[in-house]
Amino acid sequence: MSKKWLDLSNKVAVVTGGSMGIGENIVQNLSANGAKVISLDIVKTSKYENKTNIEAMQCDVSKKSSIVKAITEIKNKYGRIDVLVNNAGVSRPRMLVDYYGKKPEYELSEEDFDFMTNVNQKGVVFCSQAVARLMISQKSGVIINMSSEAGLEGSKGQSCYSGNKAAVSVYTKAWAKELGQFNIRVVGIAPGINERTPMNNDAAFKALAYTRGMDANNISDNYKAVIPLGRPGKLQEIADLISYLASDHASYISGTTINITGAKSTR
Repeated sequence: MSKKWLDLSNKVAVVTGGSMGIGENIVQNLSANGAKVISLDIVKTSKYENKTNIEAMQCDVSKKSSIVKAITEIKNKYGRIDVLVNNAGVSRPRMLVDYYGKKPEYELSEEDFDFMTNVNQKGVVFCSQAVARLMISQKSGVIINMSSEAGLEGSKGQSCYSGNKAAVSVYTKAWAKELGQFNIRVVGIAPGINERTPMNNDAAFKALAYTRGMDANNISDNYKAVIPLGRPGKLQEIADLISYLASDHASYISGTTINITGAKSTR
């Protein structure tokens, strides 16, 4: 009898930012492949209430105390964590200096910096720390970090976000070297242009257009001009990659960040 190629049964997975967008797709994908999934999100949601192997918990990943409380609760209930997906992320398109001189609110402020860095970087560090303590005792586990094409190449109008994601890619390399001796893999993925998500809402789109000197009402969706595969990525494709990396099929992949950009990042 053949079995499912990706069998994540008996694995407990934690996904941060799992209530919407990419995170929701990751939660559903891991669950469909047999994992018990806990979604940690600052947003309270009821969408998983009738799911037998998905649980939603509120957690503010920008606060270490909130992270430790949630991970302790998961440990006490399930006894182990096999997979951590550091997906929670926020973005505010901001210029270093508003050299257009028209929208000072789109110049990077200290509050903008703290907001993005506390979620995108601090949250990744302390979620990983809390989970790694348990994984070390288990002598097994996988930590998957959500980086970005912006973190590998930089992105005009998104310097703070790019810096956060670049840090995530380097944390991935460093932690893989630290934790490999405990049979813990650490892997990153770096998506490019994807289907619209709540993070890429109309307000963010308008702000990004301004930072790049573009008219938000006159931007072409000519993806073939910038993406060799000619289309944006699908959230399901990102989730498929996450499930693969969480599985034993990826047992020798660690310390690297994998682009998933339709070849855009090669240009």
